[in-house]
Amino acid sequence: MIRRSGMFWDLLTVFGMGHMRPASGTWGSLAPVVLACGLILVGAGPVSWPWVYFGVLALVLVIFAGTCVLHGDDAEARWGADPSEVVADEVAGQCIPLMFLPAAVEQDTWLAIFMLAGAFFAFRFFDIIKLEPANALQRLRSGWGVLLDDLAAGLYASAAVWVLGVLLT
Repeated sequence: MIRRSGMFWDLLTVFGMGHMRPASGTWGSLAPVVLACGLILVGAGPVSWPWVYFGVLALVLVIFAGTCVLHGDDAEARWGADPSEVVADEVAGQCIPLMFLPAAVEQDTWLAIFMLAGAFFAFRFFDIIKLEPANALQRLRSGWGVLLDDLAAGLYASAAVWVLGVLLT
């Protein structure tokens, strides 16, 4: 029986982004990139205001990851295994590489744009190809399977962003 209120569906689908076609995961992944960009633009970047920048991204990660774990059973009952409508997992996973942007993104607009795009594309790449153990994690039951493969993709993307940042700065 599906028993959750509308608020949980809103969080799982990231306020309807999970219903956007095609490629709902891509749309969901954009939300934290836009958030990080906004934080940098208003001067709350990873160097000038690290508590704000990392705190906001960590809070978003925890809220959306927790929603996946706590309500994954209901989402799978409604839409099937690892449903494309659920993009909260992409939001959580995308937050991870955004925490590895180089400090120089605050001083160079073009570098910031390039690094934000790099974090986005690296996450989408690793989310789609599902390198092990991400592929095995996806087969876990309930919300854990929905979430953990995206967190693994976020870790892989973080390594790529870190290397890219070292090469460019």
